[in-house]
Amino acid sequence: MDKLSQGHKLALQRAKRNKIAVLATQIGVLVVALIIWEVAANLGWIDSFITSSPSRIAKTLAELTVSGTIVHHAFVSTLETLCGFAIGTVLGYVIAVVLWWNSFLKKVFEPYLVVLNSLPKIALGPLIIIWAGTGKASIITMAVLISVVITTISILNGFTATDQDKIMLLNSMKATRWQIFTKLVAPANVPTLMATLKINVGMAWIGSIMGEYLVSKEGLGYLLVYGSQVFRLDLVMTCTIVLCALAGVMYAVVALAEKLVSKKYEQG
Repeated sequence: MDKLSQGHKLALQRAKRNKIAVLATQIGVLVVALIIWEVAANLGWIDSFITSSPSRIAKTLAELTVSGTIVHHAFVSTLETLCGFAIGTVLGYVIAVVLWWNSFLKKVFEPYLVVLNSLPKIALGPLIIIWAGTGKASIITMAVLISVVITTISILNGFTATDQDKIMLLNSMKATRWQIFTKLVAPANVPTLMATLKINVGMAWIGSIMGEYLVSKEGLGYLLVYGSQVFRLDLVMTCTIVLCALAGVMYAVVALAEKLVSKKYEQG
């Protein structure tokens, strides 16, 4: 027993050291890449006007932070993304439940979901502007359209893949459709839901930035377009880095929620 306990401790220690090594390597790769980028820009190996440089980006970020510009535009984009993320996820889950519940509707609408998923959503931009106007509603609509189809397909596939033997067992016990869903299908697809949330983080950001490209006068997407139009590449690169940071933070929050929910789910 002691040997087993000692072996378990050693395994945990190795896993912890490996995790630290991976994190340190990731940070090291990033630092080296930034140093090479800065040196290449200073020595003229690359055109810093086109590619910018870490020092110029840091200067631009500091100026935008002091003026409050980047904070305002980042807040607008984050709010739009969160709205699109939440609405798209909830709506997609509900649609998946309805299609799983009614096999006739599933057979009818499943091909349309496949077609909508393959359709470039940017092509619907002009229609969205006409339908929802040129304000935040059209941007959120774009984010919802991108995430809702992915959510529906992913969750529906998870529902469909639920162990049929267990469903048959519950049917033999005279369980209702609602009982089968709440007691088996929904709990069994908690991991699928959490994985879909992680995918939707990126989808929602893509939708909101695409929407800002088309109609917005504020937000990171607007700053990206403005910076490219006036050839302020430092501004473009700065907004890109801020966008990556915000998406990374949002993804980390979802990943943490996944870890907590999965732990509770396993214990339950």
